[in-house]
Amino acid sequence: MKGRILFYLFLLTLGLACKQKRTQNIPLEKTPSQIENITYAKGFTIENHDDIKIIKVRAPWPEAKKTFTYAVIPREKISTLTYPKDYFDAVVLTPINSLIVTSTTHIPALEELNSLDKLIGFPQTNYISSKKARTFINNGQIQELGQNERLNTEITLSLKPEIIVGFAIDNSNSPYETFQNAGIPVVFNGDWVEQTPLGKAEWIKFFGALLDKEKEADSIFKNIETNYKAVKDLAKKGKKTPSVISGALYKDVWYAPAGDSWAAQFFNDANANYMYADTKGTGSLSLSIENVLAKGATANYWIGTAQFESYDQMNNSNTHYSKFEAFKNKKLYSFANTTGETGGILYYELGPQRPDLVLKDLVKILHPQVLPNYSPYFFTPLQ
Repeated sequence: MKGRILFYLFLLTLGLACKQKRTQNIPLEKTPSQIENITYAKGFTIENHDDIKIIKVRAPWPEAKKTFTYAVIPREKISTLTYPKDYFDAVVLTPINSLIVTSTTHIPALEELNSLDKLIGFPQTNYISSKKARTFINNGQIQELGQNERLNTEITLSLKPEIIVGFAIDNSNSPYETFQNAGIPVVFNGDWVEQTPLGKAEWIKFFGALLDKEKEADSIFKNIETNYKAVKDLAKKGKKTPSVISGALYKDVWYAPAGDSWAAQFFNDANANYMYADTKGTGSLSLSIENVLAKGATANYWIGTAQFESYDQMNNSNTHYSKFEAFKNKKLYSFANTTGETGGILYYELGPQRPDLVLKDLVKILHPQVLPNYSPYFFTPLQ
């Protein structure tokens, strides 16, 4: 009898041990049932482990030393799972009913995924240009949260968001740590770090994974990708390859896109000869006015004139601008005049999500004959 009891106790102990092992190792340690196809974006991956998704963000900011790992778990499953305390940087329970985002580049993805109604707070709402988002702001559905680097802690905590999608330029993220300590998951979005037009746009899949709208996000991105490639092919039909300069002086330094940058790729895909295409780097070049005059005085077009909105404004700022052929021939174009209701520049908000529209604008400017009936969305001639 005693031996039988010991045998049953052994079986019970073995069963409990096996059960505990399964809950720890499934689905966290096994091979994903599916890895989301991320074609252009370099900064994140999505793994599907049955009903549970694991998002890994490799590049939330430039030269990040750590990969952030986030679990997206259905609420009804969380009680059945166990995992090491520090396994994830954040655990997000779905469906998400309320969230805060911190960059205007996040707004178009929410809008395209029909999820703007879940947004309850944003820092510096005056920068938002989306008409639908502005309606929510005016109705008090989206609260003002101060500045991104210094989110108003009291208001943010009072809103009780289920998740905060963070934007950061480095690892000094003390405000976010406060919210994490209060039990609010914070996940970093690094769309702005991507260096290709389609790479930035593909981050809509990041929001698709969070919002349980993967199919919708994939369909939206495929449409953008198809449109972008079609416009790129159309640009090749241009009769010439016009030369282009970009940027302007800030104090005594002319900042222009480096040759490996997002903006430079747009010029290349628009069948243009960007005068600094052969330079290295993915950020901005710091140039002297003498350098730009020597290299780009005869450029056919000047696209992207920083903050300037008119020829008079530029000439009053620095008479050297009038020495460029593009200036003399009135071939200057800017996105600074295309703004939302409260002055936010639409290009900064929507451009990363809709590179197909950006490229179409550039092709219309540089090769007007191939898009005779198109009106640019972002870029307008300087006044």
